[in-house]
Amino acid sequence: MKTETIVVDLAIDADELKRLYRGIARSVVARARDGRWVRFPATALRSHVARAGVHGAFALRIDDGRLKALERLG
Repeated sequence: MKTETIVVDLAIDADELKRLYRGIARSVVARARDGRWVRFPATALRSHVARAGVHGAFALRIDDGRLKALERLG
């Protein structure tokens, strides 16, 4: 098993997050700090949603190509 950490900076406003709750958006696509594009389930953001949306740096913990955890940094 290969475990990897990918860091992304997210700036998703509240209106855009409404699509998540309506079931329209099922995944998030973001550019990692190392330049790669990553896609992960939008449901992973639920615990990080604030009134203004989701903003900040996040570490995606990937194990065998699957998202295991999404953690806010700093």
